[in-house]
Amino acid sequence: MKTKTQLRIESRVHVLRAEKRISQQELGEAIDVTRATINAIEGGDYNPSLELAFRIARYFNVPLETVFFIKESRK
Repeated sequence: MKTKTQLRIESRVHVLRAEKRISQQELGEAIDVTRATINAIEGGDYNPSLELAFRIARYFNVPLETVFFIKESRK
């Protein structure tokens, strides 16, 4: 039987935000989204659009792959 590989998008938004010592609210205001959106991204409950992902990476001045990465799991 062939196993399936599932891809999950993970983020380092929380880590980057902590390093910069800003709140979810402050990040949301800086990139024009709600605090709830930042919370959902950090919690893995929401995958941002490509545009939003780039806005987040640009805010932290890092490559997109530094903020978001793929985690594979076998099923």
